[in-house]
Parts: sequence; C-alpha cells; structure tokens
Amino acid sequence: MFLHGLRFRLLAALLGALGGAGLLAGCQGGGLSAADERRVFRYNQPEALTSLDPAFARNQANSWAVAQLYNGLLELDSTLQPAPALARRYQISPDGLTYTFWLRKRVLFHRDTIVFKKSEKQLAREDSTDAEDEARFHGKPVDYKVREAIRIGQPFTRDVTAADFVYSFKRLLDAKTASPGGWIFRGKVLEDKQGNPSDTCFVAVNDSTLRIHLKAPFIPFLGILTMPYAYVVPHEAVEKYGKDFREHPVGTGPFQFKLWDEGNVLLYKRNNYYWRRDSKDQLLPYLDAVAISFIADRKTEFLTFLQGKLDFLSGIREGSRDLILNPDGSVRADFKGRFQVQKAPYLNTEYLGFQLDSTNLTGAQATQGRALRDARVRQALNYALNKPELVAYVLSHVGRPGKSGFVPAALPSFSATQVPGYTYQPQRARALLAAAGYGPRRPLQLRLSTVAERKAVAEYLQKNWADVGIQVQIDINQSAAQQELVDNGRTAFFSKSWLGDYPDAENYLALFYSPNFSPAGPDKTHYKSAEYDQLYQQAIREQQGPRRTALYQQMDRLVVRDVPVIALYYDEIVRLTQNNVRGLGTNPMNQLLLERVRKQ
Repeated sequence: MFLHGLRFRLLAALLGALGGAGLLAGCQGGGLSAADERRVFRYNQPEALTSLDPAFARNQANSWAVAQLYNGLLELDSTLQPAPALARRYQISPDGLTYTFWLRKRVLFHRDTIVFKKSEKQLAREDSTDAEDEARFHGKPVDYKVREAIRIGQPFTRDVTAADFVYSFKRLLDAKTASPGGWIFRGKVLEDKQGNPSDTCFVAVNDSTLRIHLKAPFIPFLGILTMPYAYVVPHEAVEKYGKDFREHPVGTGPFQFKLWDEGNVLLYKRNNYYWRRDSKDQLLPYLDAVAISFIADRKTEFLTFLQGKLDFLSGIREGSRDLILNPDGSVRADFKGRFQVQKAPYLNTEYLGFQLDSTNLTGAQATQGRALRDARVRQALNYALNKPELVAYVLSHVGRPGKSGFVPAALPSFSATQVPGYTYQPQRARALLAAAGYGPRRPLQLRLSTVAERKAVAEYLQKNWADVGIQVQIDINQSAAQQELVDNGRTAFFSKSWLGDYPDAENYLALFYSPNFSPAGPDKTHYKSAEYDQLYQQAIREQQGPRRTALYQQMDRLVVRDVPVIALYYDEIVRLTQNNVRGLGTNPMNQLLLERVRKQ
C-alpha cells in the first residue's frame, strides 16, 4: 500500500491537509515537519490543465505536467541543442532522410498493477525481496534509504522498446486519437501514394533500434523530437484506460502519477526505478513528491508564494506585476532577499494578427477585413505604436520591444540589423492612412479581439492608435472563444502569442508558410506568398548553419514588409523561487524540469 513508509506518509499528510486548492496552502501548517517539507516541491498552475496524456500537450500547463512523467528519445541540453535521453545515441544518413536511434537498456515504464501483468520471470522471483530486485535492476548494492523506499508494494512494469516509440508516434497520427500534435510528423515522414504517412515511416529494427524515414530532409527534425508530443507511452495503458488515459498516465519519467482532483490538486510521487543518475552516481530525482495547485487568481497565487506555501512562481502577469516589480523592472524593496528572482529571454513573441482571408469573415468583421487587406493600413497600425514605452510602462521592463521581425530575440538567427522592423513614427502612420483614404473626416474604425490577460496592453495600444486618428474598440473574449475565432478565421484583427515548440526559427516562420493554413496548421493569418514558400522550402533542407540563418532572415524581412502580423514584444521569463530551492534553472523554452531540484 502506498501509505507505508516515509515517502508515502508524506503524501498522506498532504492529502490530509485542507483539501483542494487549500491542500497546498495547508502544507506549511498542516503538520509536516521541516524535513518532510523539503521532500515536496509545490507549484501552482493558474491555467487550466486538461490532460496528462503527452499527445495533448498543446500548452504550457499540460507540457509542464507531462514533463515530470515521461521521456522522449531526445531532450534539450543547457544550450537548447538536442541531446540523448531514452536514445543513448543517434545517427542521421548523409542524405538527411533516415534517422537511426539506439535506445538505452533497462528503462522501465512506471509500475502499474492494472496495466501490466506478471511475467513468468516475475512469478519465479516472487519470493525475492524488493531490495534484491532493486539491486538487480541497477546492478549495484542497495543502501538503507533506498531499501526502505522500495519495500513498498511494487506494481508491475516492463522495459521500453523501439516498438513503443513506433506505437506512440503512429498514435499521434491516428485520427481516432484526435491529437493536436500530429503535425510534428505529418508532411515530414515518408508518405504513401495517397500522401498519408507510410506504414514504414517508423521501424523497430529490434527492441533497441528505431529508424525514422523522412520524405525529404528537414533540418529541425531533432528539435521536434524533444517535444512532449514525442514522449513514449505503453500501448497497454492506452488500451486499458482509453480516453481516461488522460487521468491515468503511465510513463518513464522521474515522477509517477498518484492523484488528480481536477481543479484542486495534482500529486506525483517519486519514481524509484527512474533510469537516470547524477554525476555522483546518485539516483534521481532528489524530491519525493510534487504537489500542484490550481489557484487561478494571480494575486492570490503571489500571496500564497509569499507565505511560503509555494516553492516556485513563473510569469508576472496583470494583477501581480505591480505587487512585485517597480516601474523600472527591479524588485520592490520590501521583497528583496525574501526570494530569488530569475529573468531570462523567452521563446515567445507577443503579436497582433490580421486575417488576410475573407472566407469566414462576416458582418462588421468582413468590413474591417477589407480595410486591413490594404498593406498601408497594416503598416500605419505598426508605425503608430510606441513599443519601447509599452514594455517600459505597461510591462515593467519585462520583455524587449518588437522592433525586428517575428523571430524572437532568444534565437541565434535574430538580428535587428539584418531584419529591421517598425519604429515609432506617428507622422508616417498618418501619411499612410491618408494614402489609404482615411483621415479626420473618414476615420479608420476597427475592433481588436483579445483576452482579459492582455487588456492593459490592448488599452495602451488603443491610445497610441487614437493619437493618429484610428478608432479601435477592444473586444474581450474568453481564452477558448478567442482561440476558436482565430483558428477558424472569424476575426479580422486579433492579439496572440507564439510560444516556441522547439528552439529553431523555422518554428516561428512556419506561421507564414501557406500549406500551414489554420485551423489545421499554425498560419493563423492565412498569409500566402510564393516567394516566401520557396525560401521556406530551401531553409528546411539547408544543412549549412550560416546559410540557413541567412534564409531565415530573408523570410523574416518578407514578414516585416508584408505585415501579416505586428510583433509587439519578445517576452522574457521571470521566475520566483524560495531561497531554499536549488537546481531549478531557466531556459528560453521555459521548461519546468524537476528531476535535479532539491530543497534545503
């Protein structure tokens, strides 16, 4: 039973606290000793968590949650380069069409008594002690603490094989799964005569060797394989739980699922059979449990952190920014020394988009859509914005003004010199409006679709536009409604952000490649340019880094020229951690990786 032993007595204490969102709030005063407190990492997830199935890791909430439970072939290293994970090594054929991966041995799925049956080998060893099994697994003696941990009843498991990756990847492409992640392989892997992924695009050569065949070279492919969509899952768990696999996850990661009370609390326990060790040959992870709360209000979230009931906070948004930061971006004096503050570039571009395809625009949206198809109008809207002032006074210096193209400042191909963007030039904005037929007697009237979290930014932009004679009404939508409007081309002018799926400029520039029209693809604006499409095709096949960077910059200059979007700012990560947290770094992908985190 899981309530035996220190590790799970801790989880029992967590479960016995206040319950729900108050569960974590009660951890500090709910009877846990200081030593036990250090064994649990607590963070809050203000956005809705919809699934623990990596096939549905389409947003940060889901990605953070599944990153603790699963692994893929590759992962990003500290320099954002793809590095081995469950694949111990890999090889790419000279023509760039075949990727071969050799898997690590003795990587086990999480133990699950419902999913996995006992093998004959396990039955024969039923009388052996848990410590002996652990020693056999790791090939080393077991010390007292580990022996204590593994005396708890053990669910069954099995080794990960190449066939599991074949299954997991094909599952992404299966229409029955309805995963939003199928795009990572669709159009890239080998296809049949009908243009569908071939049955032989993923091949398990043997238990430890996997081959992936592409239809054409695609240089960022290794980066794609680091995404949560590409994590491995066991077919037995998916078949057993069906759609409920979203709440019964079985992976290979450093932590194992224990409990999910949706909207209130999510609990993970340590995976005692995790495959990775640290540089001193110590088993990972260091923590015994992860507890996730779901406090939606940002002020309440920050106050909970101040009370020491959360270990980590990511992102300073409306509602908490003024509580934490001075107008110049520094931490307020009354908070200095109370917690650690980390600030770093973030692979996120905040932007405004224009729907250039009138097909689904109706009524007033169709009217403004016609006005916005004039490039001079889009340019005027861009020149009218004082982006440095926006970042300084509205965002408290969190972010960099969008004075280049769409590719964010955190990527190597970013260059404001090679890709000059729009600066604040209100007179030029007025001249462009006049040339397009707008002025005091015939003002340009628009509606901007946005969400509550971006209201302060939208109101600042509204004032900038009013200064040059543009009348903009702000429509605040629920996040899901905003997503639906944008994806289906039903709003002509909208705010959006693009958070990088993998650290390559191609992932941003794919938003303007015409075969990627939404809702199936990421081209939300339905921008179409034969010149751009040709450059994109060249870039994804170019193996020489400097040449590929030059192509990326050429494409970004076209985005600046044609203005399907307005780059408002390139975001930055702000992370707050308690002073006793160690090993939790930052990276431009804003990943949350807890396997090496300690609490002192």
